[in-house]
Amino acid sequence: MTGLYARHYMFENIRNMLDSNPDTEYFTVFLDVKNFKIVNDIFGSDFGDFALCQIANWIKDNVSEKCVYGRIAGDTFGVMVPSDEFDADKLEEDLANFVVTDGIVSHQLHIYLGVYAVRDREADVSVMFDRAHFAISSATDEYNTHIAFYDDKLREKVMWDQKISSNLHEAIETMQIRPYLQPITDNNGKVVGAEALARWIHPEYGFMPPYKFIPLFENNGMIVDVDRHMWRCACELLSEWKGKHDDLFISVNISPMDFYYINVVSEISKLVKEYDIEPRKLRLEITETVMMNDAGDRMKTLDEFRKLGFIVEMDDFGSGYSSLNLLKDMPVDVLKIDMKFLSDSEENEKPMTILKNIVKLSEELKIVSLTEGVETEQQYMQLSEMGCKLFQGYYFSKPLPENEFEEYLKKSA
Repeated sequence: MTGLYARHYMFENIRNMLDSNPDTEYFTVFLDVKNFKIVNDIFGSDFGDFALCQIANWIKDNVSEKCVYGRIAGDTFGVMVPSDEFDADKLEEDLANFVVTDGIVSHQLHIYLGVYAVRDREADVSVMFDRAHFAISSATDEYNTHIAFYDDKLREKVMWDQKISSNLHEAIETMQIRPYLQPITDNNGKVVGAEALARWIHPEYGFMPPYKFIPLFENNGMIVDVDRHMWRCACELLSEWKGKHDDLFISVNISPMDFYYINVVSEISKLVKEYDIEPRKLRLEITETVMMNDAGDRMKTLDEFRKLGFIVEMDDFGSGYSSLNLLKDMPVDVLKIDMKFLSDSEENEKPMTILKNIVKLSEELKIVSLTEGVETEQQYMQLSEMGCKLFQGYYFSKPLPENEFEEYLKKSA
């Protein structure tokens, strides 16, 4: 359709070119059109095909006979170009206003280039393009930047992501990933429960904070395995607490990905039955993000949980833009107020005014308010005076391993 080489034939020709020109330095360029499916959805597949041909023509017009180029798949293209022929400034200028028009319809395409400077010439050509493709992830959030280079920092991230992902199964099996419990107290300072937070004690890297692995697993879908593991760990703890801490609950997180990959109601209900615990003891935290897609189906799911006796918490309330709109319809029992409201609250009246009204709103809606991120006694006292019911934060305790949480319970009692 485009008149360009197909993927495999392009890769063959690139391999031949690299082998035949050992002294020439090359850039591997991966071209991707952001949200191209929208073009097909809005303007039709004929215009979409026309747009792809326009991109192919643009590539032809900007390369020499020393380059090899082709269409990788769909809306992605590849070019192997001598590094001294790569003019980033000109390309940025072209891409800043890349408009496709057939004389009737005009549409601006958002095209990004990932660039990998070929260092390992013996590597498979597909790997070179994978690295170039990966570089694009660092550019797509930048409105004015359309070209991103694969560098050592990105390489280290790729290596880290691959290693940590490959370690996950063993980490779950051997309890390297385990729950740390952050106490939740009432307005009398009594511990009423805890939030179970995933922490990884890695045999090579030691204690790994969540930012080292959670975002990766949220992106690649492996967060589902982590969440399942944490749900089971929480149920095991609640089972062990029978007769000892019957008045305590544990909150666990349900990630947005969980709704896509598994039947969360079925999975969690089975665990509660397996460990013979009351559903209300295992509180379920969802974020506003969960509701951004398929809100109707999500609300049905939350309704199912509540009918089964679970308590549903909305985490990070106020961190997004649609919380109030969702709140009027969303079936939740607890509102976890985002700690961002607490920043500079002693000097700035606005955050505390907002907090006061959210607490009042939740009370009128018969929803329990829980403020997380409480770090000072003053914040705790102010929130108590406002009528906030539950509290969580470093003022009380950081997340603790199970044995230290038990000690904390004894001391706080």
